[in-house]
Amino acid sequence: MNDEVERLLAAREPRIADLGRQLCALVLHVYPDAVVTVDNGYIGFGSSRGYKGLVFVVGPHSKHVTLGLSGGVGLPDPAGLMEGTGKVHRHIKIRQPCDLEQPELRELMTAALNRQR
Repeated sequence: MNDEVERLLAAREPRIADLGRQLCALVLHVYPDAVVTVDNGYIGFGSSRGYKGLVFVVGPHSKHVTLGLSGGVGLPDPAGLMEGTGKVHRHIKIRQPCDLEQPELRELMTAALNRQR
């Protein structure tokens, strides 16, 4: 990760900062060539800077960290992990480290990345 990401996460409660780091590491494991940007309190992962190539967004909040999926509304989600009511995007709330171990989470992430490519 980069200094901007670390500054953003370091400003959060230690539990949320650690969870954010773990989620970012998972995103980079799934999408190792992602361009990482920080904007408006969120960490973006995409094929380029800016909105157009965006695939994932990590957002640290007070009680959880969200994983935003660009275009998530069109992804299959049989486990019902995604939340949101927007026309395009969906998110998943990560509340504890074991949430990152769900195979359905990785399946959604892989589907989002494959659709973007």
